[in-house]
Amino acid sequence: MKPLLFALPGSGPLGAQLARTFDCDIGDLEVHRFPDGESYVRLHAGAAGRDVVFAAQLDRPDDKLLGLYFAAATAQELGARRVGLVLPYLPYMRQDARFKPGEAITSVHFARLLSGCCDWMVTVDPHLHRHHSLSEIYAIRTSVIHAAPDMARWIGANVAAPFIVGPDAESEQWVRHVAALAGCPYTVFEKVRRGDRDVEVSLRESSDWQDRTPVLVDDIVSTARTMVEAAKRVIELGLPPPVCVGVHALFAGDAYDALRAAGVERIVTCNTVPHDSNAIDVMPALGKAIADMLA
Repeated sequence: MKPLLFALPGSGPLGAQLARTFDCDIGDLEVHRFPDGESYVRLHAGAAGRDVVFAAQLDRPDDKLLGLYFAAATAQELGARRVGLVLPYLPYMRQDARFKPGEAITSVHFARLLSGCCDWMVTVDPHLHRHHSLSEIYAIRTSVIHAAPDMARWIGANVAAPFIVGPDAESEQWVRHVAALAGCPYTVFEKVRRGDRDVEVSLRESSDWQDRTPVLVDDIVSTARTMVEAAKRVIELGLPPPVCVGVHALFAGDAYDALRAAGVERIVTCNTVPHDSNAIDVMPALGKAIADMLA
């Protein structure tokens, strides 16, 4: 029997894209919001004895999480063979330590919540820093898709003589991988963050950059303040306007307009979060990971 794929409300295009990457049946999922704000959830397809997969875009996660949790838990309750989550963007990974007394380590609590309603999960480049792998906090099978190969292919095909620039020291290992795949040099900024929207960056000059096009690379583009400051610094050094490449296009508030106003050549992201800047397709890689989980 084929696996059964449900797309959460607002994630229909994601479900359609994934359905083209592996052999599945499409199920109808009803999620209704009552006037008092509570949710009604119903699976309009039999889950008993089947592999059930839920696809969800979890940018702005607080409005979407309960519907996902109720749907996945219901599939388990109805006797699904296995329940899997496909979450191209995995939220709540950045709070990975208690920096101030009384703070919630939300990455851990979010992992416990999802681990309680499914058997496996596939995602793309979660923000791993103090957690070195998802297995440290998730009690289910997880598969992480790395966007670096697809990003490197896009850079190689669309940017003449690139060199890769990372936003901070944390990004160096990841940026090094993209640069190696693209066959070009790289460097990273030194970043001082004073607040959510107050970031200062610095970059040492290098002869490796001569006659090359800077490509600013980051995993999550949210406020974009780091990338904005990096773009300004690159231009101040007399380099060509940079191409900006990100994995997850969150673009909170005026972030996208602010990045364009910084004088960048182009802004490109992967299609993990729907946005006009999406130009790098990671769906085939996601489809392969799903097929592996279902094998």
